[in-house]
Amino acid sequence: MSTQAPQSASEYIIGHLTNAKVGSGFWTFHIDTLFFSAALGAIVFGLFYKAARNATSGVPGKWQNFVEWLLEFVDSQVKVMFHGKSELIAPLALTIFVWVFICNAMDLLPIDILAVFGIHMKLVPTTDPNMTFAMSLSVFFLMIYYNFKIKGVGGFLHEVTHAPFGKWLAPVNILFRIIEDLSKPLSLALRLFGNMYAGEMVFILIALLPFYIQPLLSWPWAVFHILIITLQAYIFMMLTIVYLSMAHETH
Repeated sequence: MSTQAPQSASEYIIGHLTNAKVGSGFWTFHIDTLFFSAALGAIVFGLFYKAARNATSGVPGKWQNFVEWLLEFVDSQVKVMFHGKSELIAPLALTIFVWVFICNAMDLLPIDILAVFGIHMKLVPTTDPNMTFAMSLSVFFLMIYYNFKIKGVGGFLHEVTHAPFGKWLAPVNILFRIIEDLSKPLSLALRLFGNMYAGEMVFILIALLPFYIQPLLSWPWAVFHILIITLQAYIFMMLTIVYLSMAHETH
């Protein structure tokens, strides 16, 4: 009878940082990222939908109070940072903040919670760069769309070719604009991915320590990590608002 050899530290780390995949090449799908991001979105926004359906003008319950507070918080940020007119921005900002936060918060669960049941999947969707780049590209395409919608084709091309050095340096202006626009989705995606990936790595390294040391390090790191996951969701939301506000500005 054969027995399975125990995992080495490197095998344990690689196993926890590798996505469950189907397909090959370009058509490789990370099924854990797709499943958990979709499931979390359905659960959270289903609860928001329930709060909206059961909202009352009388004495609200705790869940309604929380949802109303969150709506007011996001709406106040949009009013301060967004200078255009759009009915999409506030709901988009709320969706981004809540969805990114709840995906990040999966990092607070024990990293081996699924392995106990023989399931090898990554719990945190935002530790997958495919997830963070997909969200940032969505913001990028909205930014391009609103640039054309608000300014028109002529106005947008005029801005690209004339700012910041005037029409006589149009090639330089275009080059600067390409770099500026491409850096926005890159910064959005890599900032979120890098912070969450690093946080996950710290939890994995703590799990490799003796069991009697783990609580001394995991609990303080988890408490500090609450700040990180909240801050990253807030930054992603705020930069989205800023980028779309810039797309709505006319000169």
